[in-house]
Amino acid sequence: MKLFRDLADSASFSRAAEMNAISQSAASQQIRRLEKELGISLVQHNKRPLVLTPAGQEFALACRDIVRRFEKMQASLEEFREEISGPVRVASIYSVGLYDLSRHAEEFHRLYPKADVHIEYLRTDKVYDAVLEDRVDVGLVSYPTPSKELRIIPWRREKMLVVTNPAHHLAKEKSISAEKLEGQPFICFDQDLQIRKVIDRFLRELRVTVQPVMVFDNIANIKEAVAMGAGISILPEPTVRHDVKEGRLCAITLEGSELVRTIDIIYRRSKVLTPATLRFVDVLRKEVRE
Repeated sequence: MKLFRDLADSASFSRAAEMNAISQSAASQQIRRLEKELGISLVQHNKRPLVLTPAGQEFALACRDIVRRFEKMQASLEEFREEISGPVRVASIYSVGLYDLSRHAEEFHRLYPKADVHIEYLRTDKVYDAVLEDRVDVGLVSYPTPSKELRIIPWRREKMLVVTNPAHHLAKEKSISAEKLEGQPFICFDQDLQIRKVIDRFLRELRVTVQPVMVFDNIANIKEAVAMGAGISILPEPTVRHDVKEGRLCAITLEGSELVRTIDIIYRRSKVLTPATLRFVDVLRKEVRE
């Protein structure tokens, strides 16, 4: 039933097979066997892309409901265990996972040694796909897009700082006004990313014009470009903390600025989170409460 639900949702045998950790051939055989047992056709096998029959559409509705109820039952039974156990599947954007998430996973394992955290580091769009396709329990993304299919749990607000290399003429400043950025060579995020739109709006509202010289879709490459002296940028403070400590980069506060990057936890609205997953979310949010 889960395989057929995933097939109906993804409209792809290959995607449904991947979501259930089986081969495409095995997925096709299971659906054929299911059709034989039910005595009806669920899929129009001669159509591409995949199309469900009317009976298949009705069966998919039932599968979604039954699988949701089964997962809810599993989660309820977990609460009767003496110890929290089981897997927690997490997908995170790189800029959170690479500098921070391992610390939280270690703390969670210390508190709940019989539970395991499995972490994937993905591009933002792939995090959404993993959550919506139920390949992970929760995702960590910046500036999450509201959706009727997703629930959003607020997590962090990261202060944004001007970042330069140590030889830049602004590097010795502790804080500057945004006007000091006027005309500066600027290393930008890709235009499709929400963080780029937030920074652009911030500069536009202050009537500050920078000179874009490079564009990247990730923080790691922006930091390298800044370190080489190609220009300056604006980045979340936690992502440059280690670089500043090592002396590779300098971070400067923007005077009077409330520019932040929000990082939130997302999960499927129809998903029932297990006790282990809920405890992991608590570990993540503990730092915010503190």
